[in-house]
Amino acid sequence: MRVDIDVFKMLEVLVEEGSFTKAAERLHKAQSAISYQVKKLEQHLGITLFSRDQYRAELTPEGEIILAEGRKLLHNLANIEHLATRFNQGWEPKLELVIDGALPMEPIMRALKRLSSYQIPTKIQLNMEFLGGVQHRFESNKADLMLVKDYRTGPHYQSTPLPEITSILVASREHPLATKRQLSLYELQHHVELTIEDSSPDKSRQDELQFGGDKVFYLSGFMMKKNALLMGVGFGWMPDFLIEQELKDGALVEIDFMGGSRFCFTPQLVSTLERSLGRGGQLLTELILDEFEQEDNV
Repeated sequence: MRVDIDVFKMLEVLVEEGSFTKAAERLHKAQSAISYQVKKLEQHLGITLFSRDQYRAELTPEGEIILAEGRKLLHNLANIEHLATRFNQGWEPKLELVIDGALPMEPIMRALKRLSSYQIPTKIQLNMEFLGGVQHRFESNKADLMLVKDYRTGPHYQSTPLPEITSILVASREHPLATKRQLSLYELQHHVELTIEDSSPDKSRQDELQFGGDKVFYLSGFMMKKNALLMGVGFGWMPDFLIEQELKDGALVEIDFMGGSRFCFTPQLVSTLERSLGRGGQLLTELILDEFEQEDNV
């Protein structure tokens, strides 16, 4: 015998009404039918659910535990039905985003905070990668969105430009390069360059802004790179939004390089027609674009 989940609804009514007679009236059933269902469940479980020596229909200690578990089943069933309804309305079960570590996270987090207020059933997964690793993970994981510095486009890709980001060539104020003027490429190549490692498995994409010297330290994230810069380990490019305060207080100094100490890039928010966005993806896209626009207007 399998336990019918509806029997737990009947047990709830029995407890609320306090008698088999009142429960039968509320459920529009014969009292004998309710008594039979309770007895049948007790026989199947091998325990007594209700105390028969009381005037009211009272649960035994075992019955209280069984009903508590039954209520969990009822709650889970209601949640399943609710989720199915939302999914039928076009909400995805899951959304996966791949984000380039060179992009600011604050607008993305604000967008997610706003998304949470909609109480949608969609689970969100965020992954951070660098350089070619962004597109590699987007494609291999069949993710829904990527926020990327640069990528190999194709016929199925749809992209929306995000506000321009400026990267600045910097070093610690104690670094030998900090006080020199009109530095040549040759002079830079004699110092340790700090750069971000490509997180794709084949390491096929090298940062095109590397200076080509022999002294290169590859780091796995911009926070690690920032700490290394502040300690005077080497010099390197940093997105301006990550070092605003350090530049302001002089802990980091913009290097006077003859080839230019700043470059700008326009990141993209990318999806693919091969995996069309549902309502969750469309809403999140709108929120991310709105947050980046607000950030750019500050």
